[in-house]
Amino acid sequence: MANRRKDKKEDKDKQDPLLKPDPETLHKTDPQDNMEGPVSSVVQNIREEVEENEEKDKEDEKKN
Repeated sequence: MANRRKDKKEDKDKQDPLLKPDPETLHKTDPQDNMEGPVSSVVQNIREEVEENEEKDKEDEKKN
């Protein structure tokens, strides 16, 4: 009887998980790059503007 319980437990361990990661975002540092939608679009636009401003600030510091 103990063997049956053990076998059932091993079978459950071998089953695939119900939720799997999205293959488009798997192994990427920023999964939001591929996300779509109104909130994600706003966040991406803000991030791009901040990055541009940081680059301009660094260029300005080099000039001074």
